[in-house]
Amino acid sequence: MRKLIYAINMSLDGCCDHTVFTPCEEMYDYHTQLLRDAGLLVYGRKTYELMVPYWPDIAKNPSGDKSENEFAKVFDGIDRLVFSHTLKGSEDPKTRIVHTSAADEIQRLKKEPGKDMLIGGVSLPSQFMKLGLIDEYHFVYLPVVAGAGTRLLAGVDLAEQFQLRLVGSKIFKSGVVALHFVKH
Repeated sequence: MRKLIYAINMSLDGCCDHTVFTPCEEMYDYHTQLLRDAGLLVYGRKTYELMVPYWPDIAKNPSGDKSENEFAKVFDGIDRLVFSHTLKGSEDPKTRIVHTSAADEIQRLKKEPGKDMLIGGVSLPSQFMKLGLIDEYHFVYLPVVAGAGTRLLAGVDLAEQFQLRLVGSKIFKSGVVALHFVKH
């Protein structure tokens, strides 16, 4: 059974707004490895529009440092599933837009063989957390207190508390800490 894995970068106060901080080389390397282990990227419209065409363009015309370019290359090689009520389609051949129930589609995909699914963003993963559909979490904390910006789970009322078990951690030279959790 495929797993749904959530990965997000955030400040110590839970800010997930990518415009508030800049990822370091080690963060790109960490996320590149997560991408290599994934067979499908899952996004809502907003996150998708932040990622595409930005990363595919970098993959075609490398303009970042080595770690950014490698991230872009690996990202560009993975199929994408986007849940949206407003997007009609995508010119990106690796993208499939879904207008039906996100929960039903994820439950169906989890039963299929293949590599795990990697989800990003804030809104869609928050919905999936509420439904208990996320199997693993990779929280990457930057040593920053943002004081503002989009917060993880802001305004989300979980039906019940759920326990996670820490199965891995990594401290980067920059002070960034990556924590890997699985559902209990």
